Amino acid sequence: MADRLTIAIAGASGNLGKKLTRAFFLPAFKSRFQDIILLSRTESPKLQEFTAQGAKIRIYNKDSLAETLSGVDVLINAIGPEGHAFKETLLRGLPATSVKLYIPSEFGVDHYVHDFPHVEWDAKKHHMDLASKLLGQSDTKICKVFAGLFLEDSIGPWFGFNTAKGHYEAVGDSSRRISFTSMEDVGRAVATLVSSSIDAVPEQIHLSGDSKSVEEIAQIMQENGSGSIKVSCIDLEEYKSKILARPSGTPERYLRFLMGEGKIDHTQDGIGNGNDIVNANETNWKWKSMQDLAHETGGRPWADFKWEPTV
Repeated sequence: MADRLTIAIAGASGNLGKKLTRAFFLPAFKSRFQDIILLSRTESPKLQEFTAQGAKIRIYNKDSLAETLSGVDVLINAIGPEGHAFKETLLRGLPATSVKLYIPSEFGVDHYVHDFPHVEWDAKKHHMDLASKLLGQSDTKICKVFAGLFLEDSIGPWFGFNTAKGHYEAVGDSSRRISFTSMEDVGRAVATLVSSSIDAVPEQIHLSGDSKSVEEIAQIMQENGSGSIKVSCIDLEEYKSKILARPSGTPERYLRFLMGEGKIDHTQDGIGNGNDIVNANETNWKWKSMQDLAHETGGRPWADFKWEPTV
């Protein structure tokens, strides 16, 4: 690319945001950008690791967004679910800026294929509807990035993977594939996207660092020291009906039946895959796999974590 772009990241101190931002400072990526700007509402010690590597911090508020985004080519929104109101404020400020590419705070499952309402995903849909309205006639491009489930946070009892008790419970078919991507790899993928020509960036991309079924995950964990794991299945339609009858603001139980429906299968045979857009044949980096996670954790991810299901 002839001109190096200036990148701004909102939400760099959060769980995903911090890991995503770290990718931009990897040797393979840092030199591709003119400046990496981290947006923050207050001075935050959580951002010191990035300022030490050359990041610039801009403190902003709702009245100074245009000034804060001055000279920015790409805005990456990594603000978590607690910040929907501010995401909207940020979005409403974009038409007055020079931002050429906006990556909204998606990064998880593709909720546009869901057939039910949910407060968290509905808020994201509202954000995108507003983005289309505000930016549709502008020169600002939008790219939604869907990574499936975060590999580091998903093999736990909240999704039916109870390694401590030696029991994995699938909703529906235990041989259905589920796509996982590590947060670090999400960062690498986004850094690759925004360091290429903006004209070449797609409107959306589905990523999958690894796609494995519940049965395959159990086998991998056993081979890496988990001990015996029993795999069982519960009826998909019965479980889904029960969950939808008692709406919850947290997504874990909904994600469990979405796994069973194949709606988190980011493969070419599933809902589609765009890995080759950012990392064809793993020429840029090696995706973190389920095998890698099993090796790191001795086959026991989250086994020692005390978890109680939400009501």
